[in-house]
Amino acid sequence: CWPSSSKGSSGINAEYGEYKVAHCTPGLILRSQLESALNFVFKSYFGHPLFNLKMVKGDRATWKAKYFVKIGQLLDEYPRIFIVGADNVRSKQMQQIRASLRGIAEILMGKNTMMTKAIRAHLPNNPSLEKILPFIKGNVGLVFSKEDPVLVRDKLLENKVAAPARAGAIAPVDVIVEAQNTGMGPEKTNFFQALNISTKIAKGAIEIVSNVHLIHVGDKVGASEATLLQMLNVKPFSYGLIVENIYDNGAVFSPEILDITDEQLLAKFQQGISNVAAVSLNIGYCTQASIPHSIINGFKNVVAVAVEAEIDFPQADGIKAYLADPSAFAVAAAPAAGGAAQETKEEEVKEESEEEESDDDMGFSLFD
Repeated sequence: CWPSSSKGSSGINAEYGEYKVAHCTPGLILRSQLESALNFVFKSYFGHPLFNLKMVKGDRATWKAKYFVKIGQLLDEYPRIFIVGADNVRSKQMQQIRASLRGIAEILMGKNTMMTKAIRAHLPNNPSLEKILPFIKGNVGLVFSKEDPVLVRDKLLENKVAAPARAGAIAPVDVIVEAQNTGMGPEKTNFFQALNISTKIAKGAIEIVSNVHLIHVGDKVGASEATLLQMLNVKPFSYGLIVENIYDNGAVFSPEILDITDEQLLAKFQQGISNVAAVSLNIGYCTQASIPHSIINGFKNVVAVAVEAEIDFPQADGIKAYLADPSAFAVAAAPAAGGAAQETKEEEVKEESEEEESDDDMGFSLFD
């Protein structure tokens, strides 16, 4: 590169101000090298590049091959895969999510066709991965992890970012504008009336009288609603990676399963056992759930026969002793129930005295 006053040969010539680039014969210098050289010269002399160069990943076929190798390694290494929705997630937020999941999980994004193709190619090694394919649709990504699914889910939820309601967006939640003093002048009254929002003027500002259900979940945000929320400085939505489905060692389930506690599982299990035992006893069919009840019922029958026939055996001695002298057991149980009985007796005495007083009052005549 030299000033335009210098001599140059024919080829690719580019003039910018007083400078000329020459001696660049097509076919001998690659276009990217030429652009880099031009950018260096123009940035040195004029403070800005001539071309906006983009980072190229290299040969696309090579990049695809590396992508397939990477997803294959992740499928082999990690037993759990989270299928996450990535709508409205910006690149900076994605970087924050990757940083928070470092050491816990790995995020893989890409075109659905490429992910599907890579998973299909891996099916001979793990046929159960075919269950994931129906859920790879829309703007989704894959999160691979070995950790507790609840931990990974909570980490993803922690990285949601508040966002304003933009016109045309689909509302993921209901938006309710609370009653408040907006701080806006009376000239904005017509704007609120157009949205059917009851207002009044208080201290020279518009005040919303009652809560307003402005946007329902699933509705498209209108321009007026978006403008109002922007004026009120309200960011009703929050966006992040949303867990849609979870693959865990061959099983696919919804994220709501993670909210089930051990106590809920135990209660459901006990209820199921009770139902099985009741059906088994009713139809006379022995099962592991009904055997304890059958044994207890049989023991009751044996004790009843033993009491009537005056047959003695150790297991029936306690019941016979109780039938012979119930007062002995009542005396033993009295100290334990003494406190409760005392309180009950005091309450009864108090109620009786109140009734007697009311009866005495009713006994007076008008002429006494």
